[in-house]
Amino acid sequence: MAYILNIETSTKNCSVSIAKDGEIIAFKELNTGNYSHAEMLHPFIADCMKESNLTFDQLDAIAVGKGPGSYTGLRIGVSAAKGLCFSNDLPLISINSLEVLAHSCEASSGYIIPMIDARRMEVYCSVFNADKELVSETEAKIIDETSFQSYLEQGTVTFLGDGAEKCKTILQHKNASFIDDHFPSAKDMIQLTYAKYKKNDVENVAYFEPFYLKDFVVTKEKKK
Repeated sequence: MAYILNIETSTKNCSVSIAKDGEIIAFKELNTGNYSHAEMLHPFIADCMKESNLTFDQLDAIAVGKGPGSYTGLRIGVSAAKGLCFSNDLPLISINSLEVLAHSCEASSGYIIPMIDARRMEVYCSVFNADKELVSETEAKIIDETSFQSYLEQGTVTFLGDGAEKCKTILQHKNASFIDDHFPSAKDMIQLTYAKYKKNDVENVAYFEPFYLKDFVVTKEKKK
């Protein structure tokens, strides 16, 4: 029997779940359109623990969405996960947040391209087939009219995530389908984290860092 606490904070969605042997038993999530993770994450964890009637010494692992995504969101989520691992001597499991997003989508054929919004016309994305198998690795991509043409010419491509909305007007192709109001969620991590747990595929808690993909850039305020 395995109890796993899942945390996903890579976007504006603050999400926590607890699963028993790959089945959800508690879930809390909120997306206010802002980054409310600092205020909401720990109360959500406490609520899920109470709802599932568990104490931390009964957990078998902590899992976290490692990114890519928001620097702020990822720092908060990973810091919380590592803190729980250290204080309770628990293993840490990490899942690519784009993979979490892809596993929330059902497609009978073609490709699934999860997108997390970056700045301007850039997105963090990867490509999966309909069986959720990775076809193209995670990258930061600036979207133009030629993006993903090789996949679109082969059949249906489902674009999803908060990066998909801004691509609608550019990726105008008969095979393009968009699900834009969609975010990585802790409820979609459950099977992924349970599979890793069974293989003992865990992180080194001391050295683990979020998958930022790009270096953080501080924009200086212009002098008036």
